[in-house]
Amino acid sequence: MTRQYSLAHLTVLECSPPEVVKIAYRTGYDFVSLRLMNMGVKGEHNHDLAKNKQLLNETKAAFADTGIRLLDIELARIYDNMDPKSYLPSFEIAAEIGGKHVLSSIWTDNLSYAVDKFGEVCDLAEQFDLTVDLEFVPIASIKNLAGALDILRQVNKSNAGLMIDTHHFHRSGDTLEDLLEVPSSLFRFLHLCDAPAKIPISQDEMVRIIRENRLYVGEGDIDVAGIVNSIPPDTPCSIEIPNTKRAKELGYEEFARRCLDTAKEYLSFHSTREKSLRKNTANLKNK
Repeated sequence: MTRQYSLAHLTVLECSPPEVVKIAYRTGYDFVSLRLMNMGVKGEHNHDLAKNKQLLNETKAAFADTGIRLLDIELARIYDNMDPKSYLPSFEIAAEIGGKHVLSSIWTDNLSYAVDKFGEVCDLAEQFDLTVDLEFVPIASIKNLAGALDILRQVNKSNAGLMIDTHHFHRSGDTLEDLLEVPSSLFRFLHLCDAPAKIPISQDEMVRIIRENRLYVGEGDIDVAGIVNSIPPDTPCSIEIPNTKRAKELGYEEFARRCLDTAKEYLSFHSTREKSLRKNTANLKNK
């Protein structure tokens, strides 16, 4: 089975949705993952397609012209004093342009409140046949696999899932053994990137790396292959590698191309290597 890849908006943050689609097409991606809900991150523009009909029409035209598809939208954050219904216009747009998933994360320490609001978001998204996939983030309130699975168990919604980011998984201290215990039905897509093995102590440094200094897959020390091979092989990979310096030096299109090429090369090598190891193991057992 050929693995499919999506270009995450954070990788090309300053680009508008139609620009992201066109870059994805020219550089060999299958999907795009669009940030339609603004988070106020430095360098981020407001791409609320529900409020910008011209931009929506340009985005639709880009999809039609290229054949690129929308994988997911982000970010339906769960935070104090939020109104889940504020996400409805983005859900409607996502469904209109062919999206399947909504990325979410939790930024409130009131876990009973988080469960209630995440459940509401799932119910709203279900009206549009969208899944809501929970990402744990080391700088957020839900920061590890156990915390995310606990939320999903309590919410108990059929369209609720789990989204693993290789950077966040490494920083969480979770293990591949933990990941292998997760029901395969919870996985709809995952985020690929790399980073040094050493986990920053400073919160500011952690934030800096997350938002502007991630590495090409295979360039750092994360066991990306181990994580990917612990998840169903037909799970699409969304490449989320924000790197401000490289994007500026190379331009977003060439940077996006290198992000994809290095990921494909790395996963191809490790897939071949894993198959070879399995074959050798089987041969030894048969002797």
